[in-house]
Amino acid sequence: MPAATTLASLLGLCLLWGLAAGMWPSRALPPPLEVWRVLLKEAASGDLGYHLAMTLWRVVAAYLVAMIVGSVIGVLLGRYWRADSFFNPWLVLFLNLPALVVIVLAYIWFGLTEAAAIGAVAINKIPNVIVTMREGARALDPRYAEMATVYRLGPLDHVRHILMPQLQPYFAAASRSGIALIWKIVLVVELLGRSNGVGFQIYLYFQIFDVAAILAYTLAFVAIMLLIELFLVQPLERHATRWRSRSA
Repeated sequence: MPAATTLASLLGLCLLWGLAAGMWPSRALPPPLEVWRVLLKEAASGDLGYHLAMTLWRVVAAYLVAMIVGSVIGVLLGRYWRADSFFNPWLVLFLNLPALVVIVLAYIWFGLTEAAAIGAVAINKIPNVIVTMREGARALDPRYAEMATVYRLGPLDHVRHILMPQLQPYFAAASRSGIALIWKIVLVVELLGRSNGVGFQIYLYFQIFDVAAILAYTLAFVAIMLLIELFLVQPLERHATRWRSRSA
């Protein structure tokens, strides 16, 4: 039933799109079939697959950097209140720093390189991960730590059996919001300073006002991200929070 509902919803969206395209000039809003033809053409030429792969590589790289760095810092700040008090103004500053400013400064300081692009995306996400994981560290139940002391668990066992199970829901929340934010920023990074990727292609077709190609690349990438959400992020989130249903 959920799959049928989703399919009906998407078909309804396509129908509305087709009706709107019939009332607008095709150059401004091409109909779904025209966008589909462009998408197939780009896929057949290999351009679509190449640029999607480059964008996905940047999304994955920036995501891993942001999650690892943000999780470590967030847990440390949540456990040590003096460090949290000292670095909290820094965190507020980076949370409110516009993504565009970070991207532009990264390109100016480090050049139009892959490292600068991925780093700029990661920096935009790290503060959000820190905030989420800090709250998770603050919510740790001290009784489990006492139990670990009683049973003389080593550092690795303490992390594996005490910290990780309690932090998993917060990590899952940071992960889901992270992917949603990162892929959007990656497109801006590619538009401003990369010579490949979906963002670069959108900018290229924007210059010649090819709306059909812009929509084709956009829809293809959104479809990939939806598949990642459905078949990777949501299953991991259910796995991370499975203990809640058991305890209930």
